[in-house]
Amino acid sequence: MQGIKPIIRDFLAQELNSPSFKIKRLNGYDNVNYLVDTGAHKYVFKTYVFDQELFDLLEAENKVLQFLQEENNTDYPACIPFKDGTYLKIIKGENSAIACRMLSYLEGDFLGDMGHDEGLITSFGEYLARLDLKLQGINNYTLKARKFNWDIQYLELNKPYLENIADPKRRRLVKYFMLQFDEIVRPVFSELRQQLIHNDANEWNVLTTNNTVTGIIDFGDLTHSFLINELAVAMTYVMYDKDDPVTWAKVLLKAYHQILPLEEIEISLLYYLIAARLCMSVCNSAHASRQHPENTYATVSEKNAWQLLHRWLKINPIAFENQLRKTIGWEPKKAQETVSVKSRRHQHISTTYTLSYHQPIHMVRSAFQYMYDAHGNTFLDAYNNIPHVGHSHPAIVEAGQRQMARLNTNTRYLFDHLARYVEKLQAKFPPSLNKVYLVNSGSAATDLALRMAKFHTQLEDIMVMELGYHGNTQTAIEVSDYKFNNPKGLGIGQHILKTEVPDTYKGAYKSSDQNAGIKYAQDAIKQIKEHPRPIAAFIAEPILGCAGQVPLAPGYLKALYPAVRAQGGVCISDEVQTGFGRMGDHFWGYEMQDVIPDIVILGKPIANGHPMGAVICTDTIATSFEKGVEFFSSFGGNPVSCDIASAVLDVIEEEQLQQNAKDVGHYYMSQLKALMARYPSIGDVRGAGLFIGVEIVQPDTLDPNPKLAKHIKNVLRENNILISTDGYHDNILKSKPPLCFNKDNVDTVVAGIESVLEIGDLKFEIGN
Repeated sequence: MQGIKPIIRDFLAQELNSPSFKIKRLNGYDNVNYLVDTGAHKYVFKTYVFDQELFDLLEAENKVLQFLQEENNTDYPACIPFKDGTYLKIIKGENSAIACRMLSYLEGDFLGDMGHDEGLITSFGEYLARLDLKLQGINNYTLKARKFNWDIQYLELNKPYLENIADPKRRRLVKYFMLQFDEIVRPVFSELRQQLIHNDANEWNVLTTNNTVTGIIDFGDLTHSFLINELAVAMTYVMYDKDDPVTWAKVLLKAYHQILPLEEIEISLLYYLIAARLCMSVCNSAHASRQHPENTYATVSEKNAWQLLHRWLKINPIAFENQLRKTIGWEPKKAQETVSVKSRRHQHISTTYTLSYHQPIHMVRSAFQYMYDAHGNTFLDAYNNIPHVGHSHPAIVEAGQRQMARLNTNTRYLFDHLARYVEKLQAKFPPSLNKVYLVNSGSAATDLALRMAKFHTQLEDIMVMELGYHGNTQTAIEVSDYKFNNPKGLGIGQHILKTEVPDTYKGAYKSSDQNAGIKYAQDAIKQIKEHPRPIAAFIAEPILGCAGQVPLAPGYLKALYPAVRAQGGVCISDEVQTGFGRMGDHFWGYEMQDVIPDIVILGKPIANGHPMGAVICTDTIATSFEKGVEFFSSFGGNPVSCDIASAVLDVIEEEQLQQNAKDVGHYYMSQLKALMARYPSIGDVRGAGLFIGVEIVQPDTLDPNPKLAKHIKNVLRENNILISTDGYHDNILKSKPPLCFNKDNVDTVVAGIESVLEIGDLKFEIGN
């Protein structure tokens, strides 16, 4: 529309019968508006690039404004007729045509310029409800047929704009809420009240006088939609620059509801509708920035929208709904009591399925590093390493949903997903590890790896690590000292050789000894030589999880692996907990030791919690194994598992989660070590990346202090922070969060631990 302003001036001069008027361009999103001041009157002259569909919508909007004028001619813009009595004109330029119309100018201060208080927001809620009551009297088929991307019911129209969001971490957040909308809101569309709504009651469209809302402008987003969307939009803009957004949502809701009562289902969806509106806002801002980077008006609210969207993730949807219900005098929704849920669980499920914490948690939903319980609490998850890239990550969910709807079968059939995933996975390993076997758990992977090792070497004995853990199958338990050496365990088998944990904190060789790893390896080599039979394999985790996140001493595997191989065995690295970038500096834990194993075991995070595992080995071992009986796994390598696992690798790369594990992990360690310097109950802080252990001890003796460790864990749980304890004495706090964990989350956990230690040291040092 360049060069059109002289034409507009000429047109207005004729229409106003006056050459002496002032014209000023106003801010606009996707059309150009002007303030026209004749001295006697002010008008808003609105211009649009001509399009027949848009022209029809403008006619419909004019009819709505004319209807509203019948009842009140000051609250809403009035349509000003041109000389010929029409309300819409087309002005033709040399190369373009514009549609134009004239509206009355409403005086007042924008809501966005005013300091908000309860009285003003109450006035806003009442005003909006009265407007919606009036709009119920209009049935316009043009607006009823309107389908556009600023109507929450058509949230999906914004999906093409997702790729305009440059930051993949922000993009995943929007995708998450879009998926929640599809799951929770879309199925109940038919149950929601529909009518004409203004649909854009933002702070720059609402006018105030003397701390009271007196007008609303810009009816350009008028649409026939769900009534509750009107309130969702208004709530979004009232909240998004507030430190306590829910408080302001309640004020607006109460006022609106007193004038136009809402239904239960409408209030139950507000959490997701607000999130949807925020998603629409950031999507459109990103698109506008890409299309018209010079138009800053289009992105003016983007910062606030992102801020609220991130904050929204921390709010349990149940808590939000119940706060709204209380505000309007309704009883909150009550969840089933945890005791009852636990009792039902144990009716048919053995108590050997243990529960975490003194007070078990009844979980119902999760998102990235947050989990939501049935009672409205949001928990920061600093514990679960299985949802590797984050709980309910949209890329993972979509991959599973998409493939589950197409094909899921076993590997006796040909399908591209298997080869495609295996190629992607193998690319993360050195060339010597070039054969992949897919199973359905880390335990099954351990079982298969040991079977392969024994068949390849024609040996039976296995060397294992003290306090090691490798799974729940019988074979896996036989090589897991953490299980077989338990007071309830069956004890060590005759074919098992156990070696000492190369622990440089409490072991024989300390971290101050640069050769500690080599000395531990020499002790293990001596055991091998003294053992009556050669060993088929040595299996170990690079950092022992159940031992309390104990890293193998530097140089340990480098010295030990050659000795294992020299006597005929193979070396197995259990990467179930340490793999896929969790170490930060390394993608696989064995890389910390500058070695390459013969067999690698994968599980847990490989598919973000979907049941899957893998064994990766050398071509030589695979060739040997092929001489035995056929290997087959009913579920291992199925198309759904392959696509989910492939999505995990994509997310790690796209969101740079290994780098995040490195950066946040280093920060986490530094904060915990600073805590250790202040509190003698912390004996050691160890680990790598986002796989960290904190040893809790008696300050004077450095003896394990499991009582304090458990106390810290349970107090954090009471404060909605999830960690766990482990180790032989159960005195090590362990934190292995999803890789999307951030530094703010670290600060929350560390502050939580410190708050306990401030009184905990004194309390537990005296033996309680």
